[in-house]
Order: sequence, then C-alpha cells, then structure tokens
Amino acid sequence: MTLAQAPSTTRTGYTVCTICDIGCQLRATAVDGRVTRIQAHDSPAVARNICYKGTAAPKIHNHADRLRVPLKRAGERGEDRWEEISYEQAMDEIAERLGEVVANHGPEALAVSTSGWNTQTTHGLDRRFMNLLGSPNWISGVSLCAGNTAAVNRLTYGWMPFPDIGNANCVVLLGHNPRKHSWTPIFNMIEGARKRGAETIVVDPRVSEQAERATLHLQIRAGTDAALLLGWLKVILDEELYDADFVRDWCVGFGELRARVDEYPLERVAEITGVDAELIARAARMYAKADGAVIPWTPITDQQLDSTSGIRLQSILRAITGNLDVVGGELLSGLHPGWRTEAELQLHDEISPRQRAKQLGYQTHPVYTYRTAEMLQPYLEKVWGQPWVDQVMGCQMANPSEVFRAMADGDPYPVKAFITLGNNTLLSYPNQHQIHRALRNQDLVVAHEIFMTPTAMLADSWAWSNRLTLSEAVADAPEQASSTFRFWTDLARRMGFAEHFAWDSLEEVLDYRLEPSGRSFAEFRASTVMDLPPPKFRKYRKTGFATPSGKVELASSILADLGFDPLPYHRPAPAPTAAFPYRVFSGVREDPFFQTGQRNVGVLRRRSPAPRFFVHPDDAERDGLFDGDWARLETEHGQVRARISIQDGMRRGHVRVPHGWWYPETRGELDLAGAFVSSDAVLTVDTDDLLDHEQGIPHFKGYPGRLVACEPPAGMSKTTLEG
Repeated sequence: MTLAQAPSTTRTGYTVCTICDIGCQLRATAVDGRVTRIQAHDSPAVARNICYKGTAAPKIHNHADRLRVPLKRAGERGEDRWEEISYEQAMDEIAERLGEVVANHGPEALAVSTSGWNTQTTHGLDRRFMNLLGSPNWISGVSLCAGNTAAVNRLTYGWMPFPDIGNANCVVLLGHNPRKHSWTPIFNMIEGARKRGAETIVVDPRVSEQAERATLHLQIRAGTDAALLLGWLKVILDEELYDADFVRDWCVGFGELRARVDEYPLERVAEITGVDAELIARAARMYAKADGAVIPWTPITDQQLDSTSGIRLQSILRAITGNLDVVGGELLSGLHPGWRTEAELQLHDEISPRQRAKQLGYQTHPVYTYRTAEMLQPYLEKVWGQPWVDQVMGCQMANPSEVFRAMADGDPYPVKAFITLGNNTLLSYPNQHQIHRALRNQDLVVAHEIFMTPTAMLADSWAWSNRLTLSEAVADAPEQASSTFRFWTDLARRMGFAEHFAWDSLEEVLDYRLEPSGRSFAEFRASTVMDLPPPKFRKYRKTGFATPSGKVELASSILADLGFDPLPYHRPAPAPTAAFPYRVFSGVREDPFFQTGQRNVGVLRRRSPAPRFFVHPDDAERDGLFDGDWARLETEHGQVRARISIQDGMRRGHVRVPHGWWYPETRGELDLAGAFVSSDAVLTVDTDDLLDHEQGIPHFKGYPGRLVACEPPAGMSKTTLEG
C-alpha cells in the first residue's frame, strides 16, 4: 500500500530581477515554494529585456551552497569554521554585541555597507535604524557606480536625469558598452534608436561591441574623459552651437565656464586624450547639432581621479545644448506622487546635526555626504517637495575609504561594528588589504548574504526614474533565513526602537508607502503591473531648478562654498613609466557576473570560467604573452593573476581587468577562497593623492601597471560547480 502524494502547488507572478542594477520585471514560477522558472515579461515591449543572468535565478535561489540557517563563527576570524544557531539566538547576540560597541564607542562606531541596487530595496529601513541609533556611517557600492553620479548631477541642476533614448537622435556612450546580456534594456533602447536613424558616439579605449557599430568611435586614453569633454565644450562654445536662449535665461556661470574652457584648445586635448583633434571636433558638432541628444549614465566616469569634473561636464553639456527636460533629451522625472520615498522612511531628521557632522567624509570629501545634502535641503523641498531625496541611494552617505580607515586604524575615531548586506565588501571597494585589516579589527561583523562569500567568511554571523513596478513573492524563504525587512525590524526592536518599526510584515510597509495613492499593496497588485506617470517637460519654467540660484549652475556655488573649484577641470593621473608601461583600467564587469558573490553558480561560471586580462597583440608580443596563458599584473600597490586574452580591439598600452574575482571552489584550499588571487581591488589604494578631491572616488581608469608571464595559481581545485 502506498500513500497518495499531495498535489503540488504552483504559483506564478511578476518579479523584479535584482541580479544587476537595471531591475527588469520578469515572470517567475514556483512549485511547492521553490523557484523553478524565470520567463520573459508578457508585454512585448518589456519581454526583450530578459538576459541569461535573469534566467539563472532558479539556479541561484536553489543552489546547494545557499545559506539557509544563521551561522556563528566557531574559529578565528577568517578561519571559515562555523556552527549553526537559531535565528532568534543570532539576533539576540547581534543586538547584545552591538549595544556593547555603542556603549563603549558611541553610535557612530557602527558602519553598514549594502550593495545598493542588488538587494532590491530595504525600504529605507537600514538608514531608519541607523538614524534612530545615531550612526551616519552608511556606505554602498553605489558610491562608485551611479549613486555618486546622482549626487554630482544635483550640483548642476538639482536632479539626476534619465535619458530619453527612445526619442533621441544622438546617443553618447562614454566607455559604457550595453549588450544583449548586460544592461539589456539600455542595449535595446539604443538598438531601437539606431533603427530610427539615430547616430551614436562611443568614447572607449577598446573597440567594444558598441564601438564597432558607432557612427564615431573616439579611442581615448583611459582616464582622460574630462579633458575630452572640455574639448567638446571648446568647439561648442567657439562655434556657438549652444542654446543661447536657454543659457541666457536659465544658466549662471557661463562667463566663468568659457574662460575655463579656453584653457583647453583642441591641440592640448588631443595630446592628453590621444584622439585626433578633428575627430574630437566632429563628435562635438554631432552631439550639439542633434535634435535631441543624450549622454546616458556611465560607470566609467564614476571611477576616475577627476570624477566630479567628468560627471559635471556631462551635466553641463546636456544643459547648454538644450537637451535638458525635453523630448529626446535628459528627463528630470521628479518623485512619484503616489509613493512615499525611501528617504521619507529613512528618518533623516531623527539623527542630530552633531551626529551627521561625524559622518566619515563629511569634512574631507563631502559631495555625496550629509554636508552637501544639508546645503541642498531648501531647494530640493521647493522644487521636488521633499527636503531629503536619496536618488539612486547615492546621497547622504559616508565615504567608504574614510570608513575603512576608521575601521582599520581608529582614525579619526574607532568604528568597531560592521554589518554588510548583499555586498561582498572585501572585493567591492579599492585597497582590499586595508579592508581586510578593517574587517579583522572589528568587535562585530555581520554578513547578511545568500552565499558564503570571502566577506562572509570574515563575519561573526551571517532610481532615478519615478516608475513603480510590481514584484510579487512566489517562493518560500527558508524558515531560519531573514529578509532585510525582518533583519532590520527584529534588530531595531531589540535595540529599543520598536515604536518606529511597528510593521509586522513587508506588505504593511508597502501599504504605508502607497498611502498617498489611496491604494493598498493588494489593490495595486490586483490592478497594476507597472505605474509610470506620463512625462512632463520643461518643468523648470514653473519651479526653477533645485539649486541655490534656481538655475543651472555651470559654475557650482555649492562646490565654491565647500572650498572646491566651482568649475570642471582635468586632473592628470599617474602616467605609465618604463617599469609600469600599461594604463590599467579595472572595475569592468563581465556579462555573467554583475555581482561578485555568484562565481559558484555553474550556469553563469561556465560562460566565464576564469578571469582574463585583455591586451593588444602588439603588447602581448612585446612581453612574450600568449593567448590563454596565465600572467601576473603588477602595480605599485599590488598584484593579481589571470589568463591573457589577446584582443585586436584593445588600445595599445592598455590592460582591461575584470571586477571582483574569487574562487569559491577553492574554499578550504586557498585563503578566503582565493579572494586575493585575481581581485582588481588589490591593485589600487585610496590615499588622498589617488582620490577624486570632491567625492573621494578612487582612480580605477588608467593607472600604471605591468604584465609578467607566470604559472597558474597554486591550489586551484577541480571541483565541479553546482548549477
């Protein structure tokens, strides 16, 4: 006699993919609480946005290595020995030890790092907890990628715009290379624009996929973007290709800008960038004369020695050419009227001005810290209706380099408790050896992760648009696992903040956030898949811009008040030498791996089994390097190993290095699963001379290095990867 099997239960729903920073809406299916399939959206307009990272979600969610219960360190920190404990015990111990740190060192001794985009959203509960506690030291990977761009754009016109690629007639890509499986929606938008006849300009040291199809390709020296854009401005101003009416009525600082631009004649710019002067001029004219042109956000300019100037130059070009808040230009979308923002839930007014001023980076590199946000408050409230606006999660945050110094050395004060959520911190920021020291110097490290990453091994226990997109729960979480909502709510209640964390479910949080629309989440889910208000253009004619002058600030009054140059400039990076002849540019992601924590997912890893250094054939021949062989890349600060990939499309004298490599299959064989073998974060440091002045951004694009043939790393396992 056999017992009849219970019928299986199948659930389907819309979900938002968080494996990269785009947040595509897909369809998910779960059987008996287990994700079994990810499909394209049922809308043809959105269906093309699916990529192989998204379809790999079941392999990630169901992976044999997924952490399903809390783990407590059983050996020395980094020894990778653990004991299973209950969720309740984990939270009790975290709260107790965090309380001891706060009592001994003050609330600012807690720092939190998140992945920003890739934990989808904490609904501001992380910052809410920190602000109630009194810690301003929240950091995120967005400090190096889009979030810092948002903060810098606000200095010029009070918002981070989104490009209307669908209606643009010229698209400029500064080192950005969207492809079918990388920033897929942006790739599709660009392809659609090309089919309409739009021209494209690609600025990139390599002949990327986008460069191959571009109308113009400017093969620039890495790290000289700001000089190139100053050259564009020189052409546009000299030839009067700017929108004179908009500049007259809506800009301030035009005379000062012109004087600065005159310091960059095309001959000088050509010498700095390695791009022919006439090609620079052609590109500038093409952009300025287009009826609708966009410069989409790029991760490249985010990570240079003069990052603030490079980002400001993009915002200035948008404004003076009349491409701001117009069809086919850059849209200032504003806030969704039916939704409480994360900044509202973060309770920034609860942390005192005195504690805000303790934020690491507040005095030294203030552009995306509380210091600048406080200066912008009245203008943001006047134009956008909110005094605190946290665009792309990149505003009101601490400077990561300053945080890790405080963690490692107690300078300017000790940070002794660190919580990392969905963020493989050890590999996510520059100066990896300092981060390693910082993590080892903590009284408490909590890693909230789905896999045992190198950062988790060191632990004690484990938009800029106004779109609302439906994401439904279809799978069941492991009983002892916790969402970010559960983690922060339970920790807050243990730390005495229960009245501010009264929600008993995430759906109650969503109901609260949707109150301005008059709908509950259940009503939203029943009626709406995606809610995107129709755009309104040239809103500044009624409200002005959210800047101190109410206009576009070509010379930034806020930068001037902070003691910095109010105008953009080019800052030369350390040049190659005979000993270090290459310009190295790192921080570039491979298609299968937007996040660093998923090298153990076989369906993705097989697409990129090992890290590669990309070099030009002439450079490879000179250095005796052969395709597929292992080589060691050395800089003045560190060295890593990877395979050589010889590429005709690389600019001579350059090496491209992938981001965030480690080897989960070597766990137990190599220290921290090979976290120091191939990680680009080993190659750079973050001393003041190698940081952007205004933001404290490290220089990842164009630092000196050399390549030497070597043997493969010792101790590499042959273990077959799951999934």
